[in-house]
Amino acid sequence: MKKYDWLIVGAGLYGAVFAHEMTAKGKSCIVIDKRDHIGGNIYTKNEHGINVHVYGAHIFHTSDREVWEFMNRFAEFNNYINSPIARYKDELYNLPFNMNTFSRMWGLYAPDEVKERIAEQIRDLDITEPKNLEEQALSLVGTDIYEKLIKGYTMKQWGRPCTELSPSIIKRLPVRFIYDNNYFNDRYQGIPIGGYTGIAEKLLEGSEVHTGVSFKEFKTGAVSEGISWENLLYTGAVDEYFDYCLGRLEYRTLRFETEYLPDKDNFQGNAVVNYTEGEIPYTRIIEHRHFEKNDTAKGTVITREYPDSWVPGLEPYYPMNDEKNFSLYNEYKKLLEKEENVYLGGRLGLYRYFDMDKIVRAALDAARTV
Repeated sequence: MKKYDWLIVGAGLYGAVFAHEMTAKGKSCIVIDKRDHIGGNIYTKNEHGINVHVYGAHIFHTSDREVWEFMNRFAEFNNYINSPIARYKDELYNLPFNMNTFSRMWGLYAPDEVKERIAEQIRDLDITEPKNLEEQALSLVGTDIYEKLIKGYTMKQWGRPCTELSPSIIKRLPVRFIYDNNYFNDRYQGIPIGGYTGIAEKLLEGSEVHTGVSFKEFKTGAVSEGISWENLLYTGAVDEYFDYCLGRLEYRTLRFETEYLPDKDNFQGNAVVNYTEGEIPYTRIIEHRHFEKNDTAKGTVITREYPDSWVPGLEPYYPMNDEKNFSLYNEYKKLLEKEENVYLGGRLGLYRYFDMDKIVRAALDAARTV
């Protein structure tokens, strides 16, 4: 019988960071993942000489210096600045909402004029306590910005009208009254040169790794024969761990259509262009070669990103932010308290959407705690 200190379910960023920290402390780890690759949603793959973000755009950003220095131990980051473009019909706007956005929208160039225009629209609405996402957005940026740049995009993203979504989703909507297209306010930002997969490989050095096997298959299959473990870190869906005995948690999923254009070296002039009309089924087009400077690759690779309803069998990307699902998750957590030496982690295990730096921070903290 081969005994490990840790079985880690999920070779994504959380599981990989945790495995690295445990290995550094002299603990033995075996890591499994149901996908046929490591890295989870940050997985990148070189196609036609271009590093493709297989599961959508991932820009690393943080104000946590320890996290930034930790990640830089495993890769060199470039100086990429996230400056997406929003397209509404034939109109183009800079994101986040800033003076470039407002001057394009209204032909106004002074911050005071823009503030007054937004204040006028908000006064007419008479919203005192926003009851849903629509009222929250309107109370922050007024009607014009909401109708063109928020309403359709958000409806596609969540599959529900904005009037049925929680106002908390958009509470921290970035609005700037300066000419600044840098989407993030964080001190550190960039993309690892060569992609994220190399980071995952280095984090998992020293661990035994098996891909293409689910937790259920691992427990009952030949791979686990003769293997035992003292502790379990589970980064999969918590309702799946308990075989859905209390019911299924809900998610939104994404569908990606990736296309190689051999005769184009520059399809849209920007890494990310959001399509904010409700009538266009995808939310954005990603052009991967713009994430990293690349003068040698021929052609370009683009990905159209389609939000979709989640059903069992599809990848769960975004936990649904509503009272019903949070209540069900808390019931599952109560069941987990009865499990010995079992820990949850990651966006699925904790049923929360995390930016990458928050995933790294949570995994580092968890490793220190246990």
